[in-house]
Amino acid sequence: MSTATGGAFGAGKAGAPFDPLQYIKRPQVILRAVSSLFAIIVFGCISSKAWYAHACIMNRDDNACGYGTGIGVLAFLICIGFLIVDAFFENLSSVQHRKYAVLADLGISGLWTFLWFVGFCYLTDAWRKTDKGSIEATHGKDNVQAAIAFSFFSIFTWGAITFFAVRRYRMGAQEAFASGYDQDPNASSPYSSFPGSDTGDPYQQPPFSQQKEVPDYQQPTY
Repeated sequence: MSTATGGAFGAGKAGAPFDPLQYIKRPQVILRAVSSLFAIIVFGCISSKAWYAHACIMNRDDNACGYGTGIGVLAFLICIGFLIVDAFFENLSSVQHRKYAVLADLGISGLWTFLWFVGFCYLTDAWRKTDKGSIEATHGKDNVQAAIAFSFFSIFTWGAITFFAVRRYRMGAQEAFASGYDQDPNASSPYSSFPGSDTGDPYQQPPFSQQKEVPDYQQPTY
């Protein structure tokens, strides 16, 4: 089956007109927009005040600042990319292409949920080891704490995106199974095509079911 004549993977029929209002009401679209905002905040907080004298203020661990900024930028770009995919998803006439889009969404969202969890733990541990009385720490304390907080929030938003991707994939798998194995209710049964079956006569005998009539035999008299 190469084309989608009806809805597949939770979307409507291919070729339907784009409805902006329905688009912005989708849960995954809202979550992606929120996740992109969180990513910008994390990137902005770390890049603006988490560096002091060309060194990361979080325990002087440059990798901590680099991880935070890197995951924030990539998360923002991924959100923008999938927002575009969601906008054109219903125009994908191929069921296989829709499946690939959903699988990509599922895999990347699950991966970024894990990466945000690692980032939250990494930043929290680096900030815990930082000397809070140093000039570097007081320089960007609020920004670092905000980056850690929004890293924590991002775990849940990306986890929710992963949940909706799993649900959409399972919906498409169930639709494919049903379309492949449902029997046509209008199809005639191969066992109901004998003469008389279409008349509804319950007394009509199928072929080869009548016993051969035996002629009466009269014994000769002598």
